[in-house]
Amino acid sequence: MRAALHEAASAAELGEAPIGAVVVRDGRIVGRGGNRREAWRDPTAHAEILVLREAARHLGGWRLLDCTMYVTLEPCPMCAGAMLQARLPRLVYGAADPKAGAAGSVVDLLRDARFSHVVDVRAGVCAEECGDLLRRFFGGLRVRP
Repeated sequence: MRAALHEAASAAELGEAPIGAVVVRDGRIVGRGGNRREAWRDPTAHAEILVLREAARHLGGWRLLDCTMYVTLEPCPMCAGAMLQARLPRLVYGAADPKAGAAGSVVDLLRDARFSHVVDVRAGVCAEECGDLLRRFFGGLRVRP
C-alpha cells in the first residue's frame, strides 16, 4: 500500500485527484500509476485502469492471475468491471468511497456471484492515511480563490 500511496502523492503533485495503485505478482510490482484524468483529458484514466494496462503489458497477457492490486481508494464501477475482466484475484484498498464505491460501499460488483469471476477484497488498509490524502487535496481546492 505504501507504493500506492506514493503514486497517489505523485498524482496530487500534478493536480490530479490523489489516487494511486500498484499491481503486485510474486512480491514484485508489475504495474504502477496514479490518476491522469485531468492531464490526459480522459475519463477512463483512473489509476486502476492504467495499472491494469501496464501489468498486462509487463506480463504479456490480459489475465492477471496470481496478482494483487493495491489502491488508495475503493474502485468505481468502471474500474471494478475492468478488474473482473482481467480476472484479478485480489484487491486491497484503503479508503472507502461512499459515493461511487463498487467494492461494497454503494454496490459490490467484485463479489457478486452472478459474474463469472469473483475478487477477494480486503478493505481499510491504511484507510486513515489514504483518506487524509484525499481530504487534504479536495479541501485545498475549496479554499482556492
